[in-house]
Amino acid sequence: MKIGLSTGGGDCPGLNSVIRAIVRYATGKLGHEVIGIEDSFTGLMERPYRVRSMSLKDVSGILNRGGTILGTTNAGNPFKVAGGAPTKEVTAKARLVQEAYQDLGLDCMIVIGGDGTQGIAYQFSQMGLNMIGIPKTIDNDLAEADITVGFETAVEVASDAILRLQSTAESHDRIMVLEVMGRHAGHIALHSGMASGAHVILLPEIPFTYEAISRKLEERRQLGMNYSVIVVAEGAMEKGAEPTFQTSVSGRRNLGGVGHVVAERLFQLTGNDTRITVLGHIQRGGQPCPFDRVLGTLYGVKAVDLALSRDFGKVVVMRQHRMDAIPYSTVANRFREVDKNDMYLRAAEAIGVCLGR
Repeated sequence: MKIGLSTGGGDCPGLNSVIRAIVRYATGKLGHEVIGIEDSFTGLMERPYRVRSMSLKDVSGILNRGGTILGTTNAGNPFKVAGGAPTKEVTAKARLVQEAYQDLGLDCMIVIGGDGTQGIAYQFSQMGLNMIGIPKTIDNDLAEADITVGFETAVEVASDAILRLQSTAESHDRIMVLEVMGRHAGHIALHSGMASGAHVILLPEIPFTYEAISRKLEERRQLGMNYSVIVVAEGAMEKGAEPTFQTSVSGRRNLGGVGHVVAERLFQLTGNDTRITVLGHIQRGGQPCPFDRVLGTLYGVKAVDLALSRDFGKVVVMRQHRMDAIPYSTVANRFREVDKNDMYLRAAEAIGVCLGR
């Protein structure tokens, strides 16, 4: 077989472990050809194509490396018309990808990406291209998947930051606010906050009130603890308000900035010295943790198995500690938020963590 391989969307730790597993299994053990596609679907839209045949030498030593050796982009949607929103129509750029797929003689493509990338792959699947998806996102918000590549490393990074903020908060009797990524899902905030003893965790799924936060801070003061650590997901919002956005240096309007809003408001309400730390892209970079390296390997092997059995049009997912494959139609245009009955959520509240309600 000739298998195309790409990484799309935002980068995350563990991508190279997936690439390595696919090449070592499909090429090194079984003798099939893997074609690496650079910068997601962009590598197929450009002429000449930006692709290369992958060998064992190409993936040697990349298991522990962050990022992706194939490059990635979250601005290369072939179904997006210039100046407009993504469309369900087959665009000229989508035709370029289809032409490249046929010209290269690909039997299928394995697409490593989050919900946006998998949504694009699903549209190509509907055009007749054989697609297999592998979920990766630090946000852990892909529908039907219990855990995605990159999430555990992001949690470890955020957890370490919370622990560091704990000691300086206690030393100065400060309120420390840490803003973490996650878009409209609060998985990173919830897991890292629980792992590191945060006192308040604010999630997009639960609109918060300052009254609830203030009660928690006062409760701690009554116990003689004049410091607190608050973890805020970038998509969190006050009850009755809208998510907070900020404009990047490139002019893009991005979700984020709520940490500053929360810190300023709590200073006004309490008079306590309050500081804000925005963790940002540190959560995306660096060496993947052992779990993500293992998870990436499991996902890569399962995807090759699907390719060999010609079981296309599916996304590989980890569910209930088992590797599974589900149709693209059940994943596309959906995301997985923190459920109201989530066991982590219930455990956090049970031990006294304030969720802002």
